[in-house]
Amino acid sequence: MSDAEQREADQLDGVPLPEEREAVVGHAAARAVIDPDRLPHAFLLHGPRGIGKATLAFDLARDLLVRTGDEDVAQVAAQVAAGSHPNLRVLRKAPRDTGKGFYTAIRIEEVRSLIGESRLTRGRTGCRLVIVDAIDDCNPASANALLKILEEPPSDTLFVLISHRPGGLLPTIRSRCRSIALRPISDPGVREVLGADATEIAVSLAGGRPRRAYEALTIGEDAGLVALRAWLASPATAATAATLSIAEALAADKAGAAHAFGRELLGDWIAEEGKSAATAGARARLASAQALWDKATALFADAEEYNLDARQTLISVMDAIRRHAQTHLSLAETR
Repeated sequence: MSDAEQREADQLDGVPLPEEREAVVGHAAARAVIDPDRLPHAFLLHGPRGIGKATLAFDLARDLLVRTGDEDVAQVAAQVAAGSHPNLRVLRKAPRDTGKGFYTAIRIEEVRSLIGESRLTRGRTGCRLVIVDAIDDCNPASANALLKILEEPPSDTLFVLISHRPGGLLPTIRSRCRSIALRPISDPGVREVLGADATEIAVSLAGGRPRRAYEALTIGEDAGLVALRAWLASPATAATAATLSIAEALAADKAGAAHAFGRELLGDWIAEEGKSAATAGARARLASAQALWDKATALFADAEEYNLDARQTLISVMDAIRRHAQTHLSLAETR
């Protein structure tokens, strides 16, 4: 895929973009609470990365553009897919001026351009929409600039902010939006999204995230990932030899997809353990899970910044998970 064909910095080769998908799989509960006749000026769609938040945002955009405009469904869908509808603005990381690659953040220049356009007469009858995909990609300057337009939004304009990490957003941005939490979809839903490309290993590794399933398809049935998934099912009883073997396999290609995927699986386990502990009201377990998250985050960050041994980093994180499970989870509760 050439740079000219890319619209997103993290676009997957051969996978349709959210604006190109006309069907939303899952998220029926979230969609049901959105009343097109009683809209706030901004929504915050948040949840784990890759579960279809942007797909839902573009589905909402198509619906509102049809409801309030003078074009039929097919015309609006074609323009949204092409990125050419004059009443829809999408704010993402922009391509670099050199034409190669993308900037690492949504810059203040893009937000200022958006503010300038919002003051102009709309290009077509009907409401205007702005989709920010993702608000997490804003740097401090662009986030503050975006906050200003959220505080004084243009008339008949709906902002849809997408966030993978809402806890990291400015509280003032969160307070200006109606928050809707999205959850991972079912395994049958993931199969439906992938269609004929679906494999059982990709679906099982996805954890309800279609994007992750697509990533898993590029890896195939990686032995290290399969073993790690089994290891995470019962870390309290995991053998040291298994830990060493998994770390060795995943660290073999530090820059490879399997290694990155394995790190995500570890992070997901810790995040889910923290949620379970909070739900159960287990304070000591929750404190341990939070400390575990901080430790894993720091270890992975240091490994990247200082080019540390990937194998040893994985061993350290897995050992910390095992100690937490042995202390706070009974054999019956261990996942």
